[in-house]
Amino acid sequence: MDRAEPLEIFLVVAPGLEPLLADEARAAGFTVTETIPGGVTLTGGWPEAWRANLVLRGATRVLVRLGSFRAFHLAQLDKRARKFDWGGILRPGMAVRVDVTTKASKIYHAKAAAQRIETALREEAKVTIDPEAAISLKVRIDDNLVTFSADTSGESLHKRGHKQAMGKAPMRETLASLFLRACGYDGAEPVVDPMSGSGTFVIEAAEIAAGLQPGRARSFAFENFAGFDSDAFAAMKTAPGPLPDLAFHGFDRDQGAVQSATANADRAGVGSICHFTHRPVSELVPPEGPPGLVIVNPPYGTRIGNKKLLFGLYGALGGRLRDGFAGWRVGIVTSDNALAKATGLPFKPAGPGIDHGGLKVRLWQTGPLKGGQ
Repeated sequence: MDRAEPLEIFLVVAPGLEPLLADEARAAGFTVTETIPGGVTLTGGWPEAWRANLVLRGATRVLVRLGSFRAFHLAQLDKRARKFDWGGILRPGMAVRVDVTTKASKIYHAKAAAQRIETALREEAKVTIDPEAAISLKVRIDDNLVTFSADTSGESLHKRGHKQAMGKAPMRETLASLFLRACGYDGAEPVVDPMSGSGTFVIEAAEIAAGLQPGRARSFAFENFAGFDSDAFAAMKTAPGPLPDLAFHGFDRDQGAVQSATANADRAGVGSICHFTHRPVSELVPPEGPPGLVIVNPPYGTRIGNKKLLFGLYGALGGRLRDGFAGWRVGIVTSDNALAKATGLPFKPAGPGIDHGGLKVRLWQTGPLKGGQ
């Protein structure tokens, strides 16, 4: 593994959120070369791939393109896979799984292609093939071009390493961070979530304000690659500084959710600035201090709750926000346009549809509310 050699690094993201992730990557000092459906492409060496996993909040995973070649039949795929420079990334004896997709190619059988590549890896790279392995080799065969990519992340990057308790329909941390960015949140204002569940929005906002690296408490697949420099990676990690003089509030009608969110915030190191309270939407009041952002992922009625009853819930939420949250901006994530409109809030045009748990959700947001608006 040549650490300085320029690589094509691909950040996977939910389709529709690519511009937000590209903005985050640029702000973090990465060189963005392209934005395509489902991802953002960077250029840099292996240290950039390590750092992307450590510091980017919106990426689902980080892939590194290892190389490509043309192959028009399985025998050609086998021959060229055997000649590939696997020693630069794979160590003998390590467990690897191979994931193949094929499109518009003469090699159309993904399983047969995977078997040829697995055999080449076993015999040439001396690795173990295991469908449950943490190390994943992604193979894309498109228009007869075979491209190998290494998944450097391992577990999805939304798994920060500190959330043990989750609600019924949790918002993934990666999505939450990009929805916060879409609302203009930069860590300089308080955040309130009226239906906080396991606390994802509140904890994510507090971590951003505290300048905490999202990957600080977990491990990554690249730590097992040949040529990984543990000292260089350790030098990328920043020590936590003083917590900001801000408060982040989550409310939920479920006492168990409040307890879980509190424990999650404590494990994340932001428990002292995150406050979770057992309170229904009907009793929602703004916390003391300056206005900031209200962001919420209410039930959609598709899997949780009776949809007809939800119109009353959304209406009550909108009423409390209009009456008591003058100066606050609002962001609501929902899969149902009619439910969003039931709040009566002065929304801007809705954001793009984003895949979330098999549904298409959109972010609806307002500017600063006026009293009684």
